[in-house]
Amino acid sequence: MVFSAAKMTAEQFLDLGEDPVGVRLELVEGQVAIFPSQTPHHSRAVMKLILALAGHIESGQMGELFPSINTILDPYTVRRPDLLFVAKSRRHLIGKKAMEGPTDLAIEVISPSSERIDLVDKFGQYRDARIENYWIVDPEARTIESWRLEQGAYVSTGSGRKNEVVNLPPFADLQIPLARLWRE
Repeated sequence: MVFSAAKMTAEQFLDLGEDPVGVRLELVEGQVAIFPSQTPHHSRAVMKLILALAGHIESGQMGELFPSINTILDPYTVRRPDLLFVAKSRRHLIGKKAMEGPTDLAIEVISPSSERIDLVDKFGQYRDARIENYWIVDPEARTIESWRLEQGAYVSTGSGRKNEVVNLPPFADLQIPLARLWRE
């Protein structure tokens, strides 16, 4: 990850437009952070999660699932979760350029270059921005962890590993066979 020298607001960052080819930009405390593109393990896990969640969300008319969308966390921080879910009752958060407030679920899939960022930095930033649920998926370790915001702190709401089947909030009635997420 590389940071810019100039400090900017979320509004200025969103006015930059689309990312250059091969990199992903996020705004972290007023500085532009440059991330490399996804690894194959990462991309596979994201795609399989989309397949597991999208049909369930659509059939229950629960809301909308988005991959890799800018999400304004505060006036100087714009992160881009690998996946996020916005409940039907909170569609007003879907802006023209970004999610304009805390979503119901953010999912990060760990890559070798993002482990500390996803486990520490984003964990705290999503908590402080009041994102209700946070899932952390690690394709290398073949694990998933789920956290829910309660009284301003994230508390564990479940986890799974390898070939287990999990039910995680906010989709307690959805069974996710983890074996489908991992590359053989």
